[in-house]
Amino acid sequence: MTLSDAVRAAVSAVTDPELRRPIGELDMVRDVAVDGGRAQVSIALTIVGCPAAARIESDVRAAAASVPGVDEVEVQVGVMTPAERAALTERLRDGRPARQMPFGPDSLTRVILISSGKGGVGKSTVTANLAVALAGRGLAVGLVDADVHGFSIPGLLGIPAGTQPTRIDDLMLPPVAHGVKTISIGMFLRDGEAVVAWRGPMLHRTVQQFLTDVFFGDLDVLLIDMPPGTGDIAISIGQILPHAEVLVVTTPQAAASDVAIRSGLVARQTGQKVIGVVENMAAFALPDGTVVDLFGSGGGQAVADALSAGEQVPLLASIPLSPALRAGGDAGVPVVISEPTDAAAIAIDDLARTLGTRRRSLSGRPLPVRVS
Repeated sequence: MTLSDAVRAAVSAVTDPELRRPIGELDMVRDVAVDGGRAQVSIALTIVGCPAAARIESDVRAAAASVPGVDEVEVQVGVMTPAERAALTERLRDGRPARQMPFGPDSLTRVILISSGKGGVGKSTVTANLAVALAGRGLAVGLVDADVHGFSIPGLLGIPAGTQPTRIDDLMLPPVAHGVKTISIGMFLRDGEAVVAWRGPMLHRTVQQFLTDVFFGDLDVLLIDMPPGTGDIAISIGQILPHAEVLVVTTPQAAASDVAIRSGLVARQTGQKVIGVVENMAAFALPDGTVVDLFGSGGGQAVADALSAGEQVPLLASIPLSPALRAGGDAGVPVVISEPTDAAAIAIDDLARTLGTRRRSLSGRPLPVRVS
């Protein structure tokens, strides 16, 4: 292998932070030449103004400089031609037609809806932390914020205001935060703007576009943060993803748990499977050992029991009320990262371990294998 070959191999292994694939595999590496220890590397980004441009250039420079015998590196950055971009998007779709939903019954991706009967139970906070905990366990995780009117996922994950998906022709690449690929209607609105007067058809189309036009790549798990209650979006997703699994979030309080049961029952009516219940804001211990059950007790188990008619639904987690959990959400750094020894973080990580070890069965489903 010549020195130029070694530099090309090192540079080709650099990962595009949005597509999460080596740039060599994406045909982004152009010319590589080495003359007297001086390496010249030419790369082509997907679009003009690519938000990952600075990082890719820096990583390419570092990769080339790491090759023994290279003393100086010059990186030239260009942009793909329309034909090259079209070829790239075709390859990313892996032969799937444009705007086709990739998470159907035959998909290997496990789709889990996080639902609640009412707002204010911490459903989105649980979803964001669970997504990050799953990613921390090595899983490829996507997160759809389907709570169109009350979106909060970008803030909980620390995605800066104004951040939008990168568009490559008709594909949207979701921003990545803490290892989680995320999409939310909040990424398309001006700071402080609200979604008003949206009803069934518009909500249905928005959720459908999140699932068809956003390129998540190969995922192990796709979490969908549902709006509270059993309205238009719950019905739409029930139609689009009848094979999805449902995790019901409640608090110990009877006023919350009684309503949470309904969200599980509605999910079942669309054919979805309720896989468990998460009790949030449960009792917590003070430094002196005193246990405080601010919102009562037993609500999570009551929901699990009520939904277990005919099929066992377990209480998968009881997450204690935690100032660190709240602070992490406000700061955009989930507690599973900011304070992993906090009781709430431990409970969420245990939930991630439970869910992460249960994969979709391949029985009876065709695999995407082609003979070339």
